[in-house]
Amino acid sequence: MREGPGELRAGLEKTGYLVDDGLATACYLALKLHRPLFCEGDAGVGKTALAAALAQVMDAPLIRLQCYEGIDASQALYDWDFPRQLLHLKTAEAAGTTDADRLQGELYSRRFLIARPLLRALETHPSVLLIDEIDRADDEFEAFLLELLSDYTVTVPELGTLRASRPPVVVLTSNRTREVHDALKRRCLYHWFDHPDFTRELAIVRKRQPQVTERLAAQVTAVVQMLRTQDLLKPPGVAETIDWAEALDALGATELDVELALDTLGSVLKYHEDAQRARSLDLSAVLAVRGA
Repeated sequence: MREGPGELRAGLEKTGYLVDDGLATACYLALKLHRPLFCEGDAGVGKTALAAALAQVMDAPLIRLQCYEGIDASQALYDWDFPRQLLHLKTAEAAGTTDADRLQGELYSRRFLIARPLLRALETHPSVLLIDEIDRADDEFEAFLLELLSDYTVTVPELGTLRASRPPVVVLTSNRTREVHDALKRRCLYHWFDHPDFTRELAIVRKRQPQVTERLAAQVTAVVQMLRTQDLLKPPGVAETIDWAEALDALGATELDVELALDTLGSVLKYHEDAQRARSLDLSAVLAVRGA
């Protein structure tokens, strides 16, 4: 455990992840109090990257559960390895084993249990558990998750209760495609991720893509900041800013002009309608200011 939010912030920044005081404090409290950290905000603002950075700081594995519509406990928690169980059963039959109780006990022992992300995180210490895009799961899965995060235990009928010796660090993310139930949010510490201002976003790009010229990084950041003010279907996140800077650098660019910007819009905008909207804007005015 690091001494305080300031030390944790410095550790995160060493991994290339820049945080402000509020986020550093939220992360520190999540570690100190063993509380899940609920990160909400638009896609591409750094929620998932935070979990990866925490794992680096802690020198711990990152265990990721990607949520989706219809996900259930067996896909997230554990399952039985039926092919291996069947093979064991056939082997026992071939060997003439007649003790049914013993055979059943062997079939449903821990060695035949497949640990999915949630159980794997409970059994791994230290670990960082990323429950990504919880807003894509349904209410039933939320209720199951709330119970699991309350005491960090799992009950397997054939084996009994499996308990974490020490809770994993848990980061939940939501893109707010729907509202997550209040009961789950109350169990967690909460942090809202805004799009950063120009200065912070430029610092992030420079940190993540240090080979990119300062002028190019500033121009890319300025254009992305302007695009977010438009009525787009999917405003670009910080991840897209970084991707665009990397793509332009791969083309050998040291600065951005309108033609190059339009040719590489696919790195930053992912909808045809948004690209069409960008093509109608006066990008030259933004580039002239930041390129000076």
